[in-house]
Amino acid sequence: MSAMDADTTLAGADRAADVRRRRALAAAIDAGDADAVARLLDGADASAIADALESMEPGPRCSAWRQIAPGCRGEVLVEAHGEVRRQLIACTSADALVVAVAPLDLDALSDIDADLPTEVLDRVLAGMEAKRRRRFDLLRTHPDDSAGGLMDADPVAVRPGDTLAQAAQAMRRHCAEHGRLPAHLDALMVTDEDDRYLGRIDVADLLVRDPADEVRSHLRTAPGPIDVAISADDVARRFGDLNLVSSAVVDDHGRLLGRITVDDVVDILRRQAERSQLANTGLDEETDAFAPLLVASRQRALWLGVNLCNALVAAWIISLFAVTIDQLVALAVLMPVVASMGGVAGTQSLALAIRAIALDQVQPGNRGRLLRRELAIGGLNAALWAVVVAAVAMAWFGSAALAGVFSLAVVLNLLSGVFAGTLIPIGLERLGVDPALAGGVVLVALTDALGFGVFLGLGTWLLL
Repeated sequence: MSAMDADTTLAGADRAADVRRRRALAAAIDAGDADAVARLLDGADASAIADALESMEPGPRCSAWRQIAPGCRGEVLVEAHGEVRRQLIACTSADALVVAVAPLDLDALSDIDADLPTEVLDRVLAGMEAKRRRRFDLLRTHPDDSAGGLMDADPVAVRPGDTLAQAAQAMRRHCAEHGRLPAHLDALMVTDEDDRYLGRIDVADLLVRDPADEVRSHLRTAPGPIDVAISADDVARRFGDLNLVSSAVVDDHGRLLGRITVDDVVDILRRQAERSQLANTGLDEETDAFAPLLVASRQRALWLGVNLCNALVAAWIISLFAVTIDQLVALAVLMPVVASMGGVAGTQSLALAIRAIALDQVQPGNRGRLLRRELAIGGLNAALWAVVVAAVAMAWFGSAALAGVFSLAVVLNLLSGVFAGTLIPIGLERLGVDPALAGGVVLVALTDALGFGVFLGLGTWLLL
């Protein structure tokens, strides 16, 4: 068996064990077996516990939550999605919440502080040392979806004139202070007396180099640090491009503020994937799959209303050509094809444009080139499929005029779909609206309305 096959087998076994644990946990809760619940939760990591809680309905979820060891609850709250986290917080006393979240790393605490009751957060902050409190206040000044919101504000920093032995001692002091080694610690940050970032020194150098060597002898200046204000998406892109494990975060003056690690980037990518899957449905990654019926219904009602409006506009356009449809039933048979072709072509351009925007490939200087390229591709496809649909209409209905109208409508709607699919995300992005969230809805509304209107309008003009 190859190493890849072995890894796949182990991953499958882990997933199967996780499914068995969740089912056993649900059965233990239903049976009221507190000892079994505690046994199943004992030893599981925070992410697995959060996944198990999210797979339960609200009542059993709170029952299971009460069985979790107090020392593990804070990490579980960080791992849980928004709605589930807020429900768990609601069924926990203020004293228990303080015990749960006080030991969290500052960046983890900043991820959930908005969901905590004011009383709880005030008590946690009151118990912090002044230095730790200042670092937390710094984290809270930055948006969650920026480098500043992602960073750990307590990096291990040394001076260029320190020896490697002194740098190693600084790392040991940091570990003793926090009770553990910092996550993904591959390098120590090097700063001057004004805390300006100079570079980094690999932890491996502390182990294999002469302890009497100065840090500056092994200083690495590349890759450079990350600006505190850049977006989380840009952070993820930088980590991917440079294969980073960690990176320093600096302010406008080059002062070291914190450190971002690869696990933060994995969280970004996971949120991006979930947002992409749910965006066009009006849901988001914080949606609770087992939320109360009224809450879930309210969340989905707005998006259904938007789509109803789109459908009503399309129906109104069709109604304008009721006489035409009565006389040429073939138009009613063929018009969904016109709308569908435009919708698919537009969706392809939309997806490409959204991806290009996410990768920062769309700039003011190349928007026109992108649009011309998409229209050229759309034109080639339109020419090809115009011939195909004309042949289908001719064979089906035996009317050359109808075949011509049908193929012309397909060409026009396909090109309009490509045009809209390219420009909609660019326009939404400039307005500060997430193109992945609203782009699909706007595109469907346009291609349906245009498809029906163009086809029926041409039919009325040329066939009657």
